[in-house]
Order: sequence, then C-alpha cells, then structure tokens
Amino acid sequence: MPILNKDMTLCISLSARPSNNGTRFHNHLYDQLGLNWIYKAFAPTDLAQAIAGVRGLGIRGCAVSMPYKEDVIALVDAMDPSAKAIDSVNTIVNDGGRLTAYNTDYTAIEQLLQRNAVRVESSVLLKGAGGMAKATAAALRDAGFKDVTIIARNEASGRALADLYGFGWRAELGTGPEATADMVINVTPVGMAGGPEADALSFPAETIEAATVVFDVVALPAETPLIKAAREAGKQVITGAEVATIQALEQFVLYTGIRPTDQQVRDAEAFVRAQ
Repeated sequence: MPILNKDMTLCISLSARPSNNGTRFHNHLYDQLGLNWIYKAFAPTDLAQAIAGVRGLGIRGCAVSMPYKEDVIALVDAMDPSAKAIDSVNTIVNDGGRLTAYNTDYTAIEQLLQRNAVRVESSVLLKGAGGMAKATAAALRDAGFKDVTIIARNEASGRALADLYGFGWRAELGTGPEATADMVINVTPVGMAGGPEADALSFPAETIEAATVVFDVVALPAETPLIKAAREAGKQVITGAEVATIQALEQFVLYTGIRPTDQQVRDAEAFVRAQ
C-alpha cells in the first residue's frame, strides 16, 4: 500500500458494526494493481453528515451496509436501476459531487443461486425484511422461484416485501411442516459477530435438518452458527462470505473502472480469510 499522500483516492464503508473484510479485500486489490487508493470502514454516528462528507470531501466510493441501505436513498442524487428496482442501496459512487446509488447485493445473490444450481422449484423460507432481504427476494423472483415465504416480525415491512414479489408472509416461523422448506435463507443480523445474538441460530435445528440448502448472508464470521450447524447436518451451504466477495468485487469495478483477474480476486479472498 502506498504511503498516505495528497493525491490518494479514498473509498469508505458505512455500517453499524464494521468489519475488516471489505477493508482488506479492497486494499489488497489496490496493492496488487498498484493503485494510489485506500479504503477505510466507519460506523457513522450521523448518516446524513457522513454522506455529506462523501460529497464534500470527494470520497470516490461508499459501501453501505446494515442498517442504512434504505435510509441513504433520500441522501443521494440518482438511483441506478440496480438500486431503484428494489429501493435498497449498498454502493454509492461519487462523480464530481454527484452521488449515484447502486446495489451489488442482488448480483451476488443471483450468481450464487446459479453457481450452486439451486432448483427454482425449491420451496424457500426467507427470514428478514430489510434492504438485503429486498435484494434477495428480487433475485429469487427473477430467477423463477415461486414458493417463497417471508418470515418477518414487522408486519408492515414483511407484508410489503412479500406483496412486492408475489410471495407469502408470516410473522413467525411456526412449527411442524410450515417451518420447513427446501432452502432456508437468513437475512437478519442473527449470528453476526459483535451483535446481541452472535451465538444464536437464525433457524431451529429441525428446520435446518429438513432443508437441502442453507444460505446465510451474514459475512462475519464466515462460519456463522447457522452455517456450522448446516455443515454438521451435511447440508449444502451458501455463505455470507461468498456474498461479500462478489458484491465487493462489483463495487471495486464501479469505483475504479478496473475488473481484476480471477486469480487476483482469489488472492484478495485469501487475504481476507487470513485475518
């Protein structure tokens, strides 16, 4: 990484509970490609002031994570179709003071469903109704999944998300057959390192046992309690770390205009895992 200097380009991330994953991923690629750039994670105390800082300081790019993916919409100048279609933002690009919002979460979910050959006929339980849940639900709908139930305690947001994509909604997982599906997806902070439910399972053991595919979008830790339990049960798993790599790569391309080679991306992934 080059020594800090006046010509260095800055990119940042905004999250309630920042991790080093994005910081290590982006900075490693900057170093590999010889770019005079640097990436830094922040936990903002005032979101509006933070976005004003992005504009006023000429910060090139800004990743947006939980719980700000919807709140930043009012603070940007333009919405790319990737963000506008689902009213959720995970990336902001600053072009001379004009802030354009994007969503690369959708791309990550879409690619992982394809890579893992998840059958579109599968029944799905999707737990959560925030910005990442919107991206996930949209990717499921666009891939052809129809038997999807949103599990969200907040009836307003849960019903709205379900109605938007033609899915079902329940406030609670329930018990018995209704608590099982071919694929279960956690899109809540349950299991996230540093959170109040870091050691909790987002789905009970019986739901995990009945599933074929278990998907957790939580990226930190890479092996969440849900993913560990699913591996022990012999299930096919899709991890939040995989989501994080793909969405971060697409952010990198938006910021820099450069697409790294597959080997460079694998090296950056390995660097993240080594922390």
